[in-house]
Amino acid sequence: MATMTYRQALRDTLRDEMLRDENVFVMGEEIGVFEGSYKITEGLLKEFGPKRVRDTPIAEEGFVGAAIGAAMLGLRPVVEIMTINFSLLALDQIVNHAAKIYGMFGGQCSVPMVIRTPGGGGQQLGATHSQNVELFYSFIPGLKVLAPSTPAEASSMLRAAIRDDDPVLFLENLALYNTRGEVPDDLEPAEIGRAAVTRSGTDVTIVAYSRMAHVAAEAAEKLATEGINAEIVDLRSLRPLDRETVVESVRRTGCAVVAEDDWLTYGIGAEIAATIQEGAFDWLDAPVRRVAMAEVPLPYSKPLELAALPSAESLVTAVRDTVRATGR
Repeated sequence: MATMTYRQALRDTLRDEMLRDENVFVMGEEIGVFEGSYKITEGLLKEFGPKRVRDTPIAEEGFVGAAIGAAMLGLRPVVEIMTINFSLLALDQIVNHAAKIYGMFGGQCSVPMVIRTPGGGGQQLGATHSQNVELFYSFIPGLKVLAPSTPAEASSMLRAAIRDDDPVLFLENLALYNTRGEVPDDLEPAEIGRAAVTRSGTDVTIVAYSRMAHVAAEAAEKLATEGINAEIVDLRSLRPLDRETVVESVRRTGCAVVAEDDWLTYGIGAEIAATIQEGAFDWLDAPVRRVAMAEVPLPYSKPLELAALPSAESLVTAVRDTVRATGR
């Protein structure tokens, strides 16, 4: 068992998978000589050479398309897109090709590729560099969308994504890169599509993912001092979505609050709320509440940016109000 950062867990897992399978290679902007904007690929060019660590032009549509072709021919590319905002330039390749090829070709050809990309606000990067647009991709059948929140999850889920025969979008919130946690030495690939109950509770279920799973943990500690025992479900996978674990938790607690690091309207939280409505309506003692960021392009100003993002305080307030509404 080693304690390491989220960043180091990703880097070590990439290296392990490249050593395990010679068909695995990485590509993206400045990932070789510069070792990546976030240093996830540090040292890989020196160890594996330019054939397996490939710097690309600033042309997301082009190099994502090249990765799709490589995957169709039997390789396992891991593409780093510098930020999820830039993935929009490759939307056609991801949505109309990577996600569709297996089905359109009747299963004759798979696309075993991973697209790693960070997102999220709080870094004063401005409105066009601070988005979480995972909803776009979670909407698309044929893609798998993962959002690990801890170093151990980052390692086990990246391992699973690389070995999977379907295209996987692997989301890394920028705020998580320097977070630390224990990573077992013998960590096995995760089961894609399985959520985790990371804290047991009896009074309310908080459903979250990625950075908001940490915010949920902080809120749960505060709520515990007020006598509210919150259970936390970390989704980990947005497609496929583990509806069963969410519903089972809400049936135990009787109420739910969904927290997401994105806009409220049409969001992941809306899908979770609908899932709870369909699967646990008779067990609900209060309406499902959602906590999300303000519906604005994220400001550059630090005070305004923090005001727009969902916080532990806003989540505590929502949970407190939800539990009070039950009349317990």
